[in-house]
Amino acid sequence: MLERLLENILPSQNYSMQYRFSNGNIVDAAIHIGDKIVPVDAKFPLEDFERIVAAESEKEQTAFRRQFVNTMKRHIDNVAKYILPDEKTFDFALMYIPAENVYYEAILCGQSEVSEIYTYSLEKRVIPVSPNSFYAYLQAIVLGLKGLHYEKAAGDIYAYVSRLQKDLGNFEEDYRTLGGHIRHAAVKYEDADRKLGRFGDRLRLAGETSVEKLPEGSTETIDEGE
Repeated sequence: MLERLLENILPSQNYSMQYRFSNGNIVDAAIHIGDKIVPVDAKFPLEDFERIVAAESEKEQTAFRRQFVNTMKRHIDNVAKYILPDEKTFDFALMYIPAENVYYEAILCGQSEVSEIYTYSLEKRVIPVSPNSFYAYLQAIVLGLKGLHYEKAAGDIYAYVSRLQKDLGNFEEDYRTLGGHIRHAAVKYEDADRKLGRFGDRLRLAGETSVEKLPEGSTETIDEGE
């Protein structure tokens, strides 16, 4: 049931079943939020609960409820050992009780012995959850995961824009260099065009003049000042 709840609500990469810590302890499930872990362990004191329900007298019921309280405290202690900040867990763990009536007896009933369970769980930073309340916790976690996703997406977009700005700066530098080359080439082209025009004029003049009238030294070069 625990695995089905996680499977129906969370992306597969955000939870692990039978998660093993480096000290060898194995928790029923681990919910991954960013680089942190929420340990989740299932506890089901069904036999103690059934004794309370089947008690034939108030005295028996009181005795069985005390036994139920002691069993729940042991379960809370067992879940608390999965709170391992050195292994990137949050400073709390969830104790999953897979039956609403057992959860009600443990937490919501108005008996003083039962409220003792809730007080003890808070001291140990272990949060008891039932199928319904665990569903609500998972919905809140999903919202948190979406927030992390948007934050990461914003970071990716910012990094991409930064790369574009750098590429644009490199392009502008190349564009200015190319523009300088084009302007220089245009000036040289205009100079060469003027020289070619003057050279053509001389060729036509030479063709229209008799050899006897050609000046000596007619092979002078065309300099840029002409």
